[in-house]
Amino acid sequence: MRAAQDLVVALDARLVQGTSTGDSTYWSGLLEGFSNLDVKARFLLFSRDPKPVDLSLDSRFEWVEIPSRTSRWWSFVSFPMAARRMGANVIHTQYSLSPMVGKRGVTTVHDVSFLIGPEWFSAKDRIILSRTVPSSIRRAARVLAVSETCRKEIESYIPSAVGKTVVTPNACPSWIQRVDRNIAAKMVADSLGVQQPYFLTVGTRWPRKNMQLAVDAVSNLGDRYPHRLVITGKPGWGELQLGARGQAVGYVDTDALSCLYSAAEIYLAPSRHEGFGIPLLEAFRCGCPVLCSSGGALPEVAGDAAVVERSWSASDWTGTLTKLVDDPSKLQTLRERGLEREKAYSWAQTAQTTFDVYRAVAK
Repeated sequence: MRAAQDLVVALDARLVQGTSTGDSTYWSGLLEGFSNLDVKARFLLFSRDPKPVDLSLDSRFEWVEIPSRTSRWWSFVSFPMAARRMGANVIHTQYSLSPMVGKRGVTTVHDVSFLIGPEWFSAKDRIILSRTVPSSIRRAARVLAVSETCRKEIESYIPSAVGKTVVTPNACPSWIQRVDRNIAAKMVADSLGVQQPYFLTVGTRWPRKNMQLAVDAVSNLGDRYPHRLVITGKPGWGELQLGARGQAVGYVDTDALSCLYSAAEIYLAPSRHEGFGIPLLEAFRCGCPVLCSSGGALPEVAGDAAVVERSWSASDWTGTLTKLVDDPSKLQTLRERGLEREKAYSWAQTAQTTFDVYRAVAK
């Protein structure tokens, strides 16, 4: 058995420093956490692409580029074979875990929404996930879940996960930072054409994100409320009717996103299901009050720092919005609670818990 200082970890680093989806945020945040841990280990970062030019890590981290004709062949053959050749005693991926990893495999499962709400997925994605994730969990030495809610759902739908699933929560990405509200308002007005007052929702346009509920809730506001709904994120797929008050600004960079959060009146999270919900923490850090649904882990992440609307009716969401807008003291309380709640999540702690899992698997 190797000593802890000889631990060699192979990571599927294809999403490191990718565009800011939850998956890429997870891997970037985890590396940030590892880099701040005082541990002796060797981290092999495997990818099909060259090392990102602005990725700066210490000598414990080695970027390993392995070209491959297809992503699937890379995941199931090229990556695990190369990792084993280089002496990895832990191989960490997300969702899909090759049979070639042996007893050294760790997989992160962000959610099992493809089992909870199959109708939220395209037929292709649903089939691939349903075939690969349960088998990957069965062969994994450990499974990492990003919330307690996520852990319970994984174990409920895939019983082979029971007894080997560990919760390693997400945290707010370091590139999201609060901006002075007046400065943020000017920035989004000048660069995006967004005028206050506005509500904000962030996410890729997928049916599971349920953005139409937010659009309809804001559309139902009376004339006394001049607010618009700003929608930012990747195009995704599925229908979305913006109505008279919707304003889509597309995918924006991290500076603009920080400003959008900082100048928004309320952040709306109407998702049908989330394994975690990183945008809640982003809004909290930027001092933006949050109104979220009861989908998946959102109430867990929100704690007492957000208003959780358990109805899926747009009219009920409209009513809750008007009550919040009409109650400045409530909004201020939510801002203060959100700032504290965000501090409860840390990539340093997540990295430490993850590293403890690696040690257990290596033994």
